[in-house]
Amino acid sequence: MSGPTEFEAVATDDGLAGPGLQNDEDEVAGPIAGRSLTAIAWRRLRRDRIALAGGVVVVLFILVAVLAGPITAIYGQNYATQHNTGNSLLDPLTQMPQGAFSGASGTHWLGVTPVLGLDILANLIYGAQTSLIVGFLATAFSLVLGVTLGVIAGFARGWVDTVISRIMDVLLSFPTLLFSIALIAVSSYINSSEVFRFSIIIFVLGFFGWPYIGRIVRGQVLTLREKEFVEAARSLGASNGRIMAREIAPNLVGPVLVYTTLAIPNNILGEAGLSFLGIGVIPPTPSWGQMLSDASQYVQVDPWYLFMPGLAIFITVLAFNLFGDGLRDALDPKSTR
Repeated sequence: MSGPTEFEAVATDDGLAGPGLQNDEDEVAGPIAGRSLTAIAWRRLRRDRIALAGGVVVVLFILVAVLAGPITAIYGQNYATQHNTGNSLLDPLTQMPQGAFSGASGTHWLGVTPVLGLDILANLIYGAQTSLIVGFLATAFSLVLGVTLGVIAGFARGWVDTVISRIMDVLLSFPTLLFSIALIAVSSYINSSEVFRFSIIIFVLGFFGWPYIGRIVRGQVLTLREKEFVEAARSLGASNGRIMAREIAPNLVGPVLVYTTLAIPNNILGEAGLSFLGIGVIPPTPSWGQMLSDASQYVQVDPWYLFMPGLAIFITVLAFNLFGDGLRDALDPKSTR
């Protein structure tokens, strides 16, 4: 059998394939497939393990809040059930939990509260539900206002932009906490129902939060409205409404998603702060801030009761912030992370 010719031998030495042979690269390489922006962002986010860990905690928080009823039913304790009579959970003289860690046991895993003897774990679970409702609805309310007014201000410009921008400036310089306390305190005399109190808290947190996303969206729209694809749509006769809805709005998804993941923990902290001050949700509806307020009275004799709701707030807010930070880097094409 004859050997390779001179040309074939040289070609093989150079790393080129001879007749009937293929390089390893040719075996592995296939047709080049394009990736969408979503696929690229997910690929970058998947490499950020800290952000993914935060996302896992966020998902667990949502599941616990949504499934609070079934979880407490399996656990066997209700958040409103008092264990202050006819048992040995509380000291009959001091009304403090007996035993270490607020009297933690196989029945009450994290112990019970002083005086009333409420199960701490059950209240933490339902407190997550309160935080989820307020955090998500307040963020949704601020997103609707902020995105709508931000798009209008950035696209219309002129006197419309001036009026909306000045309203943002006024709200950003307003003493939000003092106004929130006054509004909620006054509204409690009008209607003291639980639903009304939730509505007022959501309105206050959402209304004073929309200027932040409004400014971000306005700046993005001011840039996008000068892009070539917007000019092309305008030259084809597209109306302003269609341009804002079809051309500009899809390009705002990234900033809005990042803002959402960062605004939810801020609203959770806002609800906890209002409840800590005694103007949040109405007892016996559980709230992490309310638990902190109650536990602060017994911190010297029962620090565990203060530690648990504080830890729940810390972990939840940290998880949202880590996930939001990672999502921002994944959606930013200029990021090197």
